[in-house]
Amino acid sequence: MTAGDIAPSQAAGAVRSRAEFGSDYVVELLRALNIEFAAFNPGSSFRGIHDSLVNFDAGKPPEIIECCHEEISVAIAHGYAKATGRPMVAIAHNVVGLQHATMAIFNAWVDRVPIIVLGGTGPVDPIRRRPRIDWIHTAHVQGNLVRDFVKWDDQPPSLPACAESLTRAYKVATTAPTAPVYVCFDTELQEKRVEEELFIPVMTRYATASPVAPEPMALDRAAELLVGSQRPVIIADAIGRAPGGVSALVGLAEALGAPVIEAGDRFSMPTTHPLDSTEARFEALRDADAVILLGVMDPYGALTRVNRVLRTTEYAQPPDCKVITIGTGDLLVRSWTGDFQRQVPTDLPIISEPRVALPLLLGLVRERLTRNAEARDRFSNRGAEWADKNREQRRRWRAQVSATEQRSPLALPFVAQTVWDVIKNEDWWLANGNLNDWSRRLWDFRQPHQYLGGSGGAGLGYGMGASIGAALAARGTNRLTVNLQADGDLLFTPSAFWTAAHHGVPMLTVIHNNRSLYNSEEHGIQIAEYRDRPIERAGIGTQLRDPNVDFGMLARSYDCYGEGPIERPEDLRPALERALRVVKDQGKMAVVDVVSEPR
Repeated sequence: MTAGDIAPSQAAGAVRSRAEFGSDYVVELLRALNIEFAAFNPGSSFRGIHDSLVNFDAGKPPEIIECCHEEISVAIAHGYAKATGRPMVAIAHNVVGLQHATMAIFNAWVDRVPIIVLGGTGPVDPIRRRPRIDWIHTAHVQGNLVRDFVKWDDQPPSLPACAESLTRAYKVATTAPTAPVYVCFDTELQEKRVEEELFIPVMTRYATASPVAPEPMALDRAAELLVGSQRPVIIADAIGRAPGGVSALVGLAEALGAPVIEAGDRFSMPTTHPLDSTEARFEALRDADAVILLGVMDPYGALTRVNRVLRTTEYAQPPDCKVITIGTGDLLVRSWTGDFQRQVPTDLPIISEPRVALPLLLGLVRERLTRNAEARDRFSNRGAEWADKNREQRRRWRAQVSATEQRSPLALPFVAQTVWDVIKNEDWWLANGNLNDWSRRLWDFRQPHQYLGGSGGAGLGYGMGASIGAALAARGTNRLTVNLQADGDLLFTPSAFWTAAHHGVPMLTVIHNNRSLYNSEEHGIQIAEYRDRPIERAGIGTQLRDPNVDFGMLARSYDCYGEGPIERPEDLRPALERALRVVKDQGKMAVVDVVSEPR
């Protein structure tokens, strides 16, 4: 072997593999990457990897999380990654398992979340295939199936190439913009006896790249525009994904007296902060003369009003408003779907991870303000005005709780407030759901980990799996995982209850049971109104009635704790308190089925 033939896995510091079979080597590599869990629905195309996880140095991670559907497996990895910032593994059985997994992979793709999806295929050599089953379950290049919505895919042809593939997969997935990756292993490669010298590389030498930083002159120009403006507005998306991002955002908002609008479905700004103005978005934008968008995936959506029936939009801010963008979205654009969103006219586009740019920008803004007393006073007065508006808005939300607390089906403000009253003294995080934003309005989201957001791709079947992933991340702590679970979403993946029970996953799940696939029913109502047709018929083909689903009974059938359906307001808090005791004392999934208003 010449110097040019040396594989990356044989670089300085690499240790000799102990693998007996090819799949043992794959598992050694996963352990070297500190992969904690591998979620899968078992399948013969990765039986070699399955055996190695079970029997090669038994008891060591990755721990198997057994699922009954690949959509659940990938969603668990999705939720885990959002909770920890680290990828875990989901494994999908050749072409059929991968097809089941595609919706969940797409969710993670749109959410820009790093997960590592593994698969098996083959035998690639057609002479080694069994009749029928190996032929219909073997793709020429299996990654073609998901290539448009993963960041990278590979199918290594040799065992040394597996080290190259998995180290690259981890690095690509975790380098911004983060996203899923897919690596497929031929069954023959997994099951062959190792007859060559293999090495485990030093993973720190294949680490995630340093973050993308802004061009200094562009950042200086951004600070100049903001300090020179009269009515700046900040729009932020998923700033809480990175340590230090939220504190820098709060500092920038306070320095500029600027209202902050959350554009995405992830934590950026504490809801208790007086400048959190998400619910007053159009009022803030209407008068803005400068808008800075931080990590916003959909700038056009953030800056416009939408007529959902006519599918028309109009800009919400004045035409002469200056627009600044900071983010890495333009670094990951595919053409299969339009998840890259519509472009907006931008005066200053800056390619950078917000976690790097924000502290630098804050320093430049503060430096200018020390020399500009007029701007300091202007921004201070404006910040006080917005604080008064937001305090009044929160008062109105609390009043809505009192006004709706006797309704049945239960009103969402009342449900959100009651859940909050029960869990607020715990170390909690909300893994999924928001009760049509009422949790955000009434709960105190102070820390980034407290709200993990939605699915990204708006695909049903996400919530239970993602919540299990977050609960796995909370193992060894006293953190309470809360799932505000939509009924229709749950019906796509009800066997997730079995996974939670089998693995002893503690979680408080509150079912938002409006007995409808209500997003579609709402569209039916809107189009019927527009066409002057009876809105009473909008529930046909969308409502989940006749029979009504008893989610408490469904949970109990999987050996989870279940209560409900709760239909009287006075029954809600006692049921939640009993469920919370089960989660804390027995370490089980506890489900409370709440019959609620649609919105």
